[in-house]
Amino acid sequence: MESVEVVVAHDQRATLRVGGVFLKVDADQAATDVEVEAMALAPVPTPAVLWREPPVVALAAVRGTAIGRLGRPSTASAAAWVAAGAAIRRLHDAPLPSWRGRSIDEKASGLDRECAWLVANDVLPADLVSRNRRLAQVALRPSTPVFMHGDLHVAHVFVDGDEVTGVLDRSEAGQGDAMYDLASLTLGHREHLADVLVGYGAADADAEVIRAWWSVRCLTAIRWLLGHGFDPAAPGCEIDVLRSQA
Repeated sequence: MESVEVVVAHDQRATLRVGGVFLKVDADQAATDVEVEAMALAPVPTPAVLWREPPVVALAAVRGTAIGRLGRPSTASAAAWVAAGAAIRRLHDAPLPSWRGRSIDEKASGLDRECAWLVANDVLPADLVSRNRRLAQVALRPSTPVFMHGDLHVAHVFVDGDEVTGVLDRSEAGQGDAMYDLASLTLGHREHLADVLVGYGAADADAEVIRAWWSVRCLTAIRWLLGHGFDPAAPGCEIDVLRSQA
């Protein structure tokens, strides 16, 4: 029997790997519905769905390795990051899915709630939070919706050499802001933003908005990360990104 590897596990979701198969167990079947439908619609490489028996969905492994990890330098080539930008562009140019993401008002209220929590619980200095909240405001503007991945964490893009072989974890896909995806991929890897924009099309990107989304993502993620056994204060991770932003 092959060994079972726990890829990630918390009270919302667990992912196990057994050989070439990933088993995702999700408490929210609506999120799994979104992920399966988004994989079927997206014009970019995705894992094959082998079977589904709620609350479990089995996905085939994809070739290659993650293009990077938050808090570590990426060993992927510049060409791989360019290819990632091109893959994101294909997704954003695809027909919109039928479901919508959160509204700007919902995102703004959630951001304010998390900022207040960070200060009230002495997680971060008030001036660091307020400076990043001001930067974040730039992202909270109307935008033309695209087919957004929604959680394009750097570990969710797999490459083999200079080729994108898989874009994973689409449970937060929907209609949304293109710059959010670009920011998610380059969070903590700002040195590769220029490469991503070469593949995506720099004329259609707004670097100021991307940087603003970096602040939004970090401010709104810290409480969840702390509550689920992750360390946002690790070198190169969310708190370091906030400091570099300010």
